Amino acid sequence: MPKPHFQALIDLSGGLRLVTLLALVLCQASFAAGSPEAPARDIELLWRQGDGALAQQKLLAALAQAPNDASLQFLQAVMWAESGKTAEAQVALVRMTESFPELPEPYNNLAALHAAAGRLDEARALLETALRLDPSYKTAHENLGDVYVRLAARAYESATGPRTEPALQAKLRLARALITTR
Repeated sequence: MPKPHFQALIDLSGGLRLVTLLALVLCQASFAAGSPEAPARDIELLWRQGDGALAQQKLLAALAQAPNDASLQFLQAVMWAESGKTAEAQVALVRMTESFPELPEPYNNLAALHAAAGRLDEARALLETALRLDPSYKTAHENLGDVYVRLAARAYESATGPRTEPALQAKLRLARALITTR
């Protein structure tokens, strides 16, 4: 099965980026049962236009017709994440990593959710997996850099305590500045 590539970005708390379906591009061929990107794209447009109830209704109907469609499953996880239903989004993304282990995007989005919750080590591991699957995946590279900056800030904060060395304080300020520029 050819793998979908999800493009457009939205910011998530903590500076990391979730990948959405808005600019969905399928590699060369479509999935087995026709071209699934059209229903997902249409549903996401409804979602983006603020018609969440209709988007949810159409998504559930589309998933009933094509329960194994990666683009529909991914859209559902994104919609849950954007609605604040992070537990549901995480479950859906974990399920996608099991059903479609070749897709880097679910790993990226799962990492963004983990990072937003402060679980930076888990986020780093997921982003490294995404990059093993697609070494040219720019969003995952950027997100991994953001995780490393947050890990650095955490390490510098742990190192400061009662210490006030100027070099250490400068590193901590720089890491914090990088985190807040997003």
